[in-house]
Amino acid sequence: MAAEPTLTTVDHVHEEGSFLFTVADDYGVTQEVILVPCEDGVEAWHNRCTHEDFKLDRGFGVIYREGEIVCAKHGSTFGTCSGFCDNGDAKDTTLPSVEVACEDGDVVLVDDGYTFLHEGAEDDDDGDDVPGSTSNVGF
Repeated sequence: MAAEPTLTTVDHVHEEGSFLFTVADDYGVTQEVILVPCEDGVEAWHNRCTHEDFKLDRGFGVIYREGEIVCAKHGSTFGTCSGFCDNGDAKDTTLPSVEVACEDGDVVLVDDGYTFLHEGAEDDDDGDDVPGSTSNVGF
């Protein structure tokens, strides 16, 4: 059995407020995941609002209001430790979770349904930092 991949440290998540990484399921479908601070360590949730599939971390960290994760599109808030939303358009839904564990200060992926791909968003690993163009203007 392969060792579980270390994602980051618990301290890093608590200091920065969140940590974004990408996984793939058994079918090769990629999914972004956010780690957020919780009283007993960290929790991991899919990086999308349950209402309209809007990213909770759009590349610059999770937005919080009164200790809850905020969807910037409609303002629904999710408990950091429960993933549950009790307001707004996503009311009565829960963010899908990804199983992680805290071991000696490190956060490791222990969810058998996912394979760690890389830190950051789904498209962060292409190495191409040059923006594409959709202009019809020729030079």
